[in-house]
Amino acid sequence: MKITGYRSLTTRHEWGRPVGDVNGVSDGTSTRQDVLVITTSDGVEGVALGAHADIDRVFPVLEGEDPRSVTGLYDRMLDVVFKLGHQGTTFNTLGTVDSALWDLKAKLAGEPLWRLLGARDRFVPGYASGLEAGLGDDDVAALYARFAERGFGAAKLKGGRHLDADLRRLGILRDAMSANTSHPGLMLDANESWHVSQAVRHVRALEAEFDLTWVEEPVRRWDVRGMASLRQQVAAGVASGENLTGLEQVRALVDGGAVDVVQPNAAWGITNLLRVGALAHAFDLPVSPIGLTFAVAAGAAALPNLLSIEVQDLSWPVGVDVDQVVDDGGARLGDSPGNGIVLDEAAFEEVPASAGWAVRSGPHLRPARAGLRLVPEDDAPEDRAPDLAPDRAPGGASGGAPGPTGGDGLGRTGR
Repeated sequence: MKITGYRSLTTRHEWGRPVGDVNGVSDGTSTRQDVLVITTSDGVEGVALGAHADIDRVFPVLEGEDPRSVTGLYDRMLDVVFKLGHQGTTFNTLGTVDSALWDLKAKLAGEPLWRLLGARDRFVPGYASGLEAGLGDDDVAALYARFAERGFGAAKLKGGRHLDADLRRLGILRDAMSANTSHPGLMLDANESWHVSQAVRHVRALEAEFDLTWVEEPVRRWDVRGMASLRQQVAAGVASGENLTGLEQVRALVDGGAVDVVQPNAAWGITNLLRVGALAHAFDLPVSPIGLTFAVAAGAAALPNLLSIEVQDLSWPVGVDVDQVVDDGGARLGDSPGNGIVLDEAAFEEVPASAGWAVRSGPHLRPARAGLRLVPEDDAPEDRAPDLAPDRAPGGASGGAPGPTGGDGLGRTGR
C-alpha cells in the first residue's frame, strides 16, 4: 500500500446569498471549493475539501509512503517546510492533505472516521453562523429562521463595525434562536477589526442588552495582552485561534490567559485539530472549530473538550455529498467508511477567477482603518477613502460594481 499520486479539483459552493464579514463581502453568491484526492497503489482514494496551493512542494515526501502513517506524514510535511515556515497557504495545504490521509486510513480500516478516532457519540453539537454581513435585516431573519428549523439554539453574528447595527441584528438572532430555547447562545465575531479600547466599549454596550456567550477575534490574532486585558473587562468569553498556524502560536494564547474558547480552523486538518484540542484540554479550555467544519466533524466528535462546531450553511458544494445530517442543532455523522465525502466529479462547476472570495473588496482584504478607533464606530466620523488610482479603487480591480447592500456591501462607501 503506497501513495501514488493526487488529483486537484475545483467546484463551487452555492450559498444562495453573498457571504462575508466586517472586512468585506464575496462577489456574488458562489465561492470556489477546492478538492484534493490522494490516490494509492491499491486503488483506494482519500478525499478532502480544502485549498492546497503548495501540494507540489510537499507531495515528494508523501509519494511512495504508506498512507496509514498519517501523523508521521504530517510531521514529515512540517519538516520539509520548516525553513520558510508553515504559514498561510502552506499550512492550509498540510491540513487538506492530512484530512485526505485520515479519510484514507479510515476507509482502509472499514470504519467511519469518527469511530476510528475514538468518538463514542456520532452527534456533534453546533451553532449557526451564516456569514451574513452582506444581508439586510429581513434576509438575516429569514436565514437564521432556517437554521432554527434545524434545531439550532445558538448563533453568531458577523459584526463589530456599527454598534446600532449589532444591537439590532443580535436581536434578530435572539428572536430566531428563541424558537428552540429560552436562553439562546449569542456570539459576535469582529474578525480582528477592533483596538482593545474600542472592543471594551463596544462589548460593554452590547452586554447592556444581551448575554453574549463570546466575542470572537476582537483584536489581532497575536495580541495576547490585548485579549487577556479584554477578558478582565467584559463578561463575555473571548474566543480566538482560527488564523493561528501551529501549536506554538496557539500555546501563546493559552499560556497568556488570553482566551476562554480555543478555535482551531477546520482548514488546518484533523491532526492539528486533535493536537490543539489536547493542548486546550490541558488548560481545561473548551474547543470550538470554525470554518468548513463538516470536513473535520469526525475529529471534533473525538475531543473530550468539544464545545460546538460552526455550521455556516445547510448545503454541500456542487457535486459533493457528505454522510452527515444537519439537524437538532448539530451534525449527526453517518456510518460510511472514511469521512463520508462522496464526489460526483462530472457535476463539478467552476467559479470565475474574479468572483467569490477573490474579489478585492471581499473578506480577505483588511480595511485600512481596522483597529484604528478607540470608540465604537457609530461615535466616530466615517472613514475617508484615500485618493486611489482607478485600478486600486474599492470594489474591484477597476472600480467594480458596489456590493449587494451598496458601497462595499457593508453599508459604507469608502475605506
